[in-house]
Amino acid sequence: MITTVVANGKDEYKFIETLKERSQSGAKDVSEIVLDILNNVRENGDKSVYDYTVKFDGKAPENVEISKEEIDSLIAGCDKDYIETLKKAAANISDFHKRQVQQSWLTTKENGVIMGQRVRGLERVGLYVPGGTAAYPSSVLMNAIPAKLAGCKEIVMTTPPSKDGKPNPDIIAAAKIAGVDRIFLMGGAQAVAALAYGTEQVPKVDKIVGPGNIFVATAKKLLYGVVDIDMIAGPSEILIVADESANANFLAADLMSQAEHDKLASSILLTNSEKLAEEVKVELKAQSAKLERKDIIETSLKNYGAIIVCSDMEQAVKFANDLAPEHLEVCCENPMEYIGKLDNAGSVFLGNYSPEPLGDYFAGPNHVLPTSGTARFFSPLSVDSFVKKSSFIYYTEDALSEQADDIVRFAEVEGLTAHANSIKVRFDK
Repeated sequence: MITTVVANGKDEYKFIETLKERSQSGAKDVSEIVLDILNNVRENGDKSVYDYTVKFDGKAPENVEISKEEIDSLIAGCDKDYIETLKKAAANISDFHKRQVQQSWLTTKENGVIMGQRVRGLERVGLYVPGGTAAYPSSVLMNAIPAKLAGCKEIVMTTPPSKDGKPNPDIIAAAKIAGVDRIFLMGGAQAVAALAYGTEQVPKVDKIVGPGNIFVATAKKLLYGVVDIDMIAGPSEILIVADESANANFLAADLMSQAEHDKLASSILLTNSEKLAEEVKVELKAQSAKLERKDIIETSLKNYGAIIVCSDMEQAVKFANDLAPEHLEVCCENPMEYIGKLDNAGSVFLGNYSPEPLGDYFAGPNHVLPTSGTARFFSPLSVDSFVKKSSFIYYTEDALSEQADDIVRFAEVEGLTAHANSIKVRFDK
């Protein structure tokens, strides 16, 4: 079911190359299809969105935008315990993210110079939320709550209708609790295009966030520059670093929690214990037999899963940093000692009782994380993702005069004489 690799500085890195290639097939064909959709929506607006909804989702809704009355009616039909769980998760997410909020600042100098930075939320943000079998209300909370805390004036959500043209009530409930302002029933690349370009009904946004299939991800990629986006997300992944003290039962369950996402998902265990590696393989076989998404799990583990036996924990840490995983669990006797050693990861889960699903749903840190090794230079979604910053400068005449010669010298070295002249004219007698 899953491959065992003995780390030797070579074979484990071949495995990384396999992971990099997993989502490349068909990318050109998808881009061509998506580009046609984007162009059609840009030219024909709501009509093309309607046509694509019928084509891809089966039936277009009677009303594209969901009214406040319909939202309340849908939520009334949701399980009451689920609503309470949503509220608890939202409180945790809010508590974590409100600590990220930055303030504008200003500084003054003795010579009268004033400089500073203005921080404010984006005007309007678009949130894409998948529907159907890939409906994730948790993603609504994770995307919308930081945007609200950042000060965004309006959050517009799109989500595809079901085959009968109706919305998913669980997603609508999450949107209401998270503070989404407007909800439109549309999905796929056409919804992303509507958010980016604006239509008669859908307002144009400044940034688009949220997960989706390869068509949604490709649309976001092609529209970057027309709007900002959160990131280009690849297949989900988990890396577990475990020593001989870890529980094989827990490790197998956590590996499968990511493998069930997608046949392209990657689940990797790094350990210095051959005994533990064998125990985990036994547990994977036993536990997967009882799970609903058994076929997806087994395909994922077979093609993109691995148990890598390292010579020591130092080697495991080095490989973890090289892989730069989306989710990184540390199931070791003293997990806290690894915080300063693990530099490249989207989110780190410390100890045997901090499994990855805790972060997916409830703890508070964001679950929108960099994938495919991009944690080397990307960060999780945060309040910062929804703000823009402007600097400002005020110089008095005397203050500028003191620096004039240096500025002119810089400009002339760069051959920009008009720049130099802009300074000179202010002091030529």
